[in-house]
Amino acid sequence: MVNTYWVRFDKGENTQPRAVENTRKLVNAAKAAGVKRIVHISIANPSADSHLPYYWGKAANEKAVIESGMSYAILRPTVLVGTEDILINNIAYLMRRFPLFFIPGDGSYGIQPVFVEDLADLAVEGVYSKENYVIDAVGPDSYTFKEFVKLIGERVGAKRMLISVPPRLALFAAQFLSLFMKDVILTPEEVDGLMGNLLVSKEPARAKTAFKDWLNSNRETVGTKYASELARHFQ
Repeated sequence: MVNTYWVRFDKGENTQPRAVENTRKLVNAAKAAGVKRIVHISIANPSADSHLPYYWGKAANEKAVIESGMSYAILRPTVLVGTEDILINNIAYLMRRFPLFFIPGDGSYGIQPVFVEDLADLAVEGVYSKENYVIDAVGPDSYTFKEFVKLIGERVGAKRMLISVPPRLALFAAQFLSLFMKDVILTPEEVDGLMGNLLVSKEPARAKTAFKDWLNSNRETVGTKYASELARHFQ
């Protein structure tokens, strides 16, 4: 079984703590059904001690998989890159439409994206492996967040003024725009995780596709339309 289930943010009863409970039920059901091996998609830098539900929840899910007694491979990606991704597409979308872009803090914290098809290849390897393992799944290039946003703007033909602002102001601006987009553009814990350098890995890169190469290949389409999380999952 390959498990990719999780929720990005709480909405009604669809909460991250509930997702932890649901994952435990799913893992137990798989074992009861005779599943012998599980490939579980987690997140880079999970921690049971984290104050962020996203990260302690992912750590709890890993624990459920490891303690299930089934053979397992656990993959820890950072931020996914692909034609249906949310974060990168919407950064490009905003840069195409506004004359400036707010950077939370000084933008010196890191981000190390991974191409979704590279992650899929690692998942396939995990299916056929006989070993139990936990690995980070990240791409070959790492940036500061400010470099990352600047690169996106340059490649999609929307070079913009990047303004460093207090994180709360950047979050307020994102929440204000969310009202018009009828979506959740950014959450407080996403800002905390990003600024806490949780979207980079200390392990060697296992994915091959460089973000800049992917961006070059998709520069004409990335950010041309807004990608709504709520529309995708709740409408």
